[in-house]
Amino acid sequence: MIYGFPGKNDPIDQADIVETCPVLTLTEFDLERVEPPQIKVSSCRVIVLTQTCDLANGKVSTVTVAVVHDAHALVEQGFLKLADIRGPIRSGRVFGWYFLPSRREFGLSEMIVDLRQLHSIRLDLLTALCQREQRLGRLLSPDREHLAKHFADTFSRIGLPEPYETES
Repeated sequence: MIYGFPGKNDPIDQADIVETCPVLTLTEFDLERVEPPQIKVSSCRVIVLTQTCDLANGKVSTVTVAVVHDAHALVEQGFLKLADIRGPIRSGRVFGWYFLPSRREFGLSEMIVDLRQLHSIRLDLLTALCQREQRLGRLLSPDREHLAKHFADTFSRIGLPEPYETES
C-alpha cells in the first residue's frame, strides 16, 4: 500500500498530505513606494517535504511543503494533456513534478506534486490542521523515500548555460 492514514493526533511526518493549508503568494510590489506588498492567501493541498528526523527531534518550527494539484483538474484547465500524465509525468521524467496515484476509497484522486512550488509553513499550523482532520494521508516507505529522492534531484541538478557543441 502506498498510503497510510495516521490519526488526527499523530505527529506531522514527511510525506503527510494536508488539505486546506493557507499558502501566501506575493502578488504585487513596488520597490519605489513605501506601501507594503500585496499578498494573496490561498487554501491549498500540500505535502510535507521536511525530513522525518528533523520533525521527530523537534529541530524545526517551520516545515517545507510543496503544493499538490489534482491531476485531472490540470487537464481540464488546459495546463496538461492526459497523455503527459500517463507517460512522462507518471514515470518521473518531468523535472519538478511528482505523480501520486489515486486511492478512490479514501477520497484521493490522482495528484501531481509541484516540487518547484515550495512554501514554509509553521509546524503548529500544520499540527492544528491535522487535529481538525485535514490530513488526507501519508506516503509510506519506500514511496516516501522515492519522493524525497525526486525532490533532492530537482534541486541538486546542475544546468549548463548552453548545450555542448557536437561535431555532427
